[in-house]
Amino acid sequence: MSDESPFGAVLRGLRRRGRLTMEELAEASGVSVRAIGDMERGRSRVPQRRTVVALADGLGLADAQREGLIAAARAARTTRTTRAVASGSAVPQRSVRDFTGRGPELAFLRKAAERARTGAGASVAVVSGPPGCGKTTLALKAAADLVGEFPDGCFVVDLHGVAGPVDPGEALLKLLRALGVSDRRLGREDAAGHAGLLRSLLAERRCLVVLDNARDEGQVRPLLPAGGESLVLVTSRRPLSGLEDVDRLALSEMAQSEAVELLRRILGAERADAEVESVARVAELCGRLPLALRVAGNWLTVRSGWSVGRLARRLADEERRLGALAVGDVRVEAAFELSYRQLTPQAARLLRLLSLVPAPDLTASYGAALGETGVFEAEDVMEELIEAGLLQVAFNGRYKLHDLLRLFGRARLSREETPAERAAAEDRLRGWLLDTATVAGRWFKPGYGEPPSSWRGPDPLRSAEEAEAWLRNEAPAWLAALRGAAQRGEHTRVVRTADAMEWFCDLWIFWGHWPEVYRLSSEAAAALDDPKLRALHLNLRSWALICCEHRYREALELAGEALECARSAQDVAQQAAALMHAASAHRHLGEVRAAAEKCLASIEVAEAVGAYEVWLNAMMSHAAALRLLGRAEEALTTDTRVIAFLDAPDCPVRGHVADAFRAHVTHALGRDHAALGRWREAAGHYRDALVRSERIGLTYRTGQALVYLGPALIELGETEEARSRLRQVLDLGEDAVDPEALTTAREILDSLPAE
Repeated sequence: MSDESPFGAVLRGLRRRGRLTMEELAEASGVSVRAIGDMERGRSRVPQRRTVVALADGLGLADAQREGLIAAARAARTTRTTRAVASGSAVPQRSVRDFTGRGPELAFLRKAAERARTGAGASVAVVSGPPGCGKTTLALKAAADLVGEFPDGCFVVDLHGVAGPVDPGEALLKLLRALGVSDRRLGREDAAGHAGLLRSLLAERRCLVVLDNARDEGQVRPLLPAGGESLVLVTSRRPLSGLEDVDRLALSEMAQSEAVELLRRILGAERADAEVESVARVAELCGRLPLALRVAGNWLTVRSGWSVGRLARRLADEERRLGALAVGDVRVEAAFELSYRQLTPQAARLLRLLSLVPAPDLTASYGAALGETGVFEAEDVMEELIEAGLLQVAFNGRYKLHDLLRLFGRARLSREETPAERAAAEDRLRGWLLDTATVAGRWFKPGYGEPPSSWRGPDPLRSAEEAEAWLRNEAPAWLAALRGAAQRGEHTRVVRTADAMEWFCDLWIFWGHWPEVYRLSSEAAAALDDPKLRALHLNLRSWALICCEHRYREALELAGEALECARSAQDVAQQAAALMHAASAHRHLGEVRAAAEKCLASIEVAEAVGAYEVWLNAMMSHAAALRLLGRAEEALTTDTRVIAFLDAPDCPVRGHVADAFRAHVTHALGRDHAALGRWREAAGHYRDALVRSERIGLTYRTGQALVYLGPALIELGETEEARSRLRQVLDLGEDAVDPEALTTAREILDSLPAE
């Protein structure tokens, strides 16, 4: 038994050596059959020590073997811990580099962590207090100090409780993804299932989770563990009195000596020590609030020519505002006001306008759209905001506006702009986001492609790659804009934007929001009382339910509704599409003969009116049904007809759509040949489909090509390449490959002879 062997392999080897089935080991150890199977296949995290001991007892291991199994679990757990920290939101050390004071508070949180780890206390600690008192900094410092005590990962989730609170469901998804749960698995659970899954993961692991800026009890309840050795630190303005069985720490302003020391660290010892009294005075005038101290200190750092005494005199002039720092939320606003008043009118206005952005981060294009300027001019103004400490540089040319500053900006917007001016700014932002999303989506839609010559958006979208990157990076904002447009009754804008995504969505099936996009658009089409539009968007919604959520029966009903609307509108192309979606739903439900009949009807209708994209889909769907009916030769003939159509010089289907169809039908040809036992031909087509899919970014088809290529290569005796291809499937993971396909890949790999 090698120390380098994965835990699952060690466990499987010991079980087989003991001549035990999984069922027999489950009975002897008290560990479920499913859990044992998942451990052996590497499909679950490595168990806690108590589970390993139970398995060792069930196996009847001698001391050396018992220690070997425990060592293998420990080694595997270390590897998974490294992955968890890398894939999650690990505590950023730079956030606590100049942390000052708070000794008793840190000691309190260390004791809370110890009680959680030993089961002697609550698994949750709530740090509450007014804005600007340093709750986040304290929690991050404690997490940085305690990270070694929680080997299964340390994660930070900003709940944005002050402005634009994050929905608990979204926070749940973020945490579960950070903990390694795939989008595929998340898609199989509802909100209650997500909460239960998180509780289960935190109960069996030793994790540290920081839930920052919580709004209220309801926002955090679904994110809390029910026990175990994990610790959750929650920061909030409120004490969250409704939460039971939690440790509580009420935070207020810093001690005067700590406030002075914090300023000293920000300014540098030489500069601060040259004006000791003035530094102390600034600390007092800032109300000894960490956030106000940081704003004042950064303000001085940018203006290196200013003396600390000059800032102290300036703060004294603002006495009424600084007095407000002593009570409630306004204390932080006064600190922001100090920097805000130093901005040029352009920067001050842009700060107000940026508070409208419905996304966690942004680019200069948002500033250009809101400020009605060019991108370069917006970047110059945003640079001023960065220097003033009111905007942060995030990553890859993106910026971040803290939620407290967002709240401050919105307050100033209400005071300094009329309702009409604010409404106009919101319209500009929403219009820019949805117009850009429409132009970007049309890069992939037949009949459109690159932006028209009249396009003057701040993002040029010069290529399909740029368009795809924009749609992915700005997805939170344009989706929020789409929701806003739907709420405001901007039905035409909603259906236009959703329509533009018709072929882009195939590149990003696992985004998770397509059912919502097409629900909104189908509702908008209904509000417009346009049966033609209703047919189109009901068909798109049916597709989303089939491909994204596997809700086949509902998709079948929507396809039927789309068919009725299309007939009412005399839209023959959408009639064909509705029949094709119904066929797909029938096939997934196992109703293969019904699927074949619907495919034939769709083919006939689509061919009659030249609806070529629908015809191609229906032809391939019919071939798939024929294969399932044991008529592989007919399926091959059908798919060959499709590829001949695509390869014809005068083929009316071109560009991205044609490339996607070629990838799909090439894979289908591989399946046809495999069904006929022609493995060399099958492998060739799978390889071709793999290349085509990778070239256009069709990730899920890439995964499927690999899954089917592996067995074909084994049939040809090319075992090593098969092993390599199947491992590529596992590397892609559940976000790119169906879970059943992943299971197949694992089982085949397990059955191959040892290397």
